Amino acid sequence: MARRLLLAALAAVMTMVAVMTSAAADTRSWQHVPVPAQVRPQAALYEAVASGPDRAWAVGADAVGREAPGFPLLLRWDGTAWQRQSLPGIDWQGELLSIAATSPTAVWTVGRDSAGGARLLRFDGSSWYESRSPRGVVPTGVVAGGGEIWLTGSRDGAQALLRWDGRAWRDVPVPPGHVYGLHILAADDVWAAGATGSGAAVSHWNGTAWQQTIVDGFPRSAVSSVLAVSPTEVWAGGTAGFVGGPVGRPIPPLLVRWDGQTWSRVTVPTDYGSISSLAPTTSGALGWVAVARSQKAGPPGSYPPLVPGPDFLAWDGQSFTGHSEPAVAGEGESWALRLAPVPGTGTVWSVGRADGPEGTFAPRILRFG
Repeated sequence: MARRLLLAALAAVMTMVAVMTSAAADTRSWQHVPVPAQVRPQAALYEAVASGPDRAWAVGADAVGREAPGFPLLLRWDGTAWQRQSLPGIDWQGELLSIAATSPTAVWTVGRDSAGGARLLRFDGSSWYESRSPRGVVPTGVVAGGGEIWLTGSRDGAQALLRWDGRAWRDVPVPPGHVYGLHILAADDVWAAGATGSGAAVSHWNGTAWQQTIVDGFPRSAVSSVLAVSPTEVWAGGTAGFVGGPVGRPIPPLLVRWDGQTWSRVTVPTDYGSISSLAPTTSGALGWVAVARSQKAGPPGSYPPLVPGPDFLAWDGQSFTGHSEPAVAGEGESWALRLAPVPGTGTVWSVGRADGPEGTFAPRILRFG
């Protein structure tokens, strides 16, 4: 009898601990993290990448004005705070658009100067230096995965994709339409999110050719982010229409899922906005969805007719839980939130640009976990 009572008491304690742990996890929220004081007004962040709890990078531009092109902005997280990184020998004006890393000692970022020239920088673990951009190519994005590093960009007005083979950049065929995002699993296993004249499109590269599928047939729809979990689970997110349609209405978000046989549209708990980024969990499953300019329809007859919707959607394998970004004094909502998960942890970074007073804007850094 005493043994049974002891076991029952232990079970009750364990249940209480589990409930308390679950409740604590449920109360976690996104937190605002300040940028360094050296960052000047009128700054924006476009993308971030993390390789550990004390190693993350974010890129963008600062001191941007109506006539001033601004300066490339590079921030580094050291585990305690974000610090602005100097770029010795890099004295051009312009911006850094995208960043990716294959390891802590192999980080790439692409940008453009005020004359529209392509800029490609590389970090070797100790310093940043300029690398030669592929001839005739204007890179707009850099993506890493599976030990690979690829560039997206344009050449003579046409889309270009390039792969680094360890010594030089090599051209890769481009799927029909436009490519806005990549998820690289291996050199012969790459997923591309984009659009064609027929609608939003997802394409798969097997090392030889692309196989493309129209995942939403609305002519102005597009997907810009794709996440491949397994051969039978792939996600892609974007918008169900660009500016110009549907007429007189905000644009709804678009999230689709592949089950190994068909693509299906997934309902999300917001009515309008653009899915700007997808982030995996430590296991590689879908963990987070970022929704830029998220809005929901208010009750019939209410004013205003639209109210703010969730900025982040956490996926638990069955359903979404909405999270809102924290309010920041003197600033408004974020634009184009981009997610950067920290490997091996439940922490996720988000960077973007927020509205400021009187038409200005400010950099925004958020963290969950």
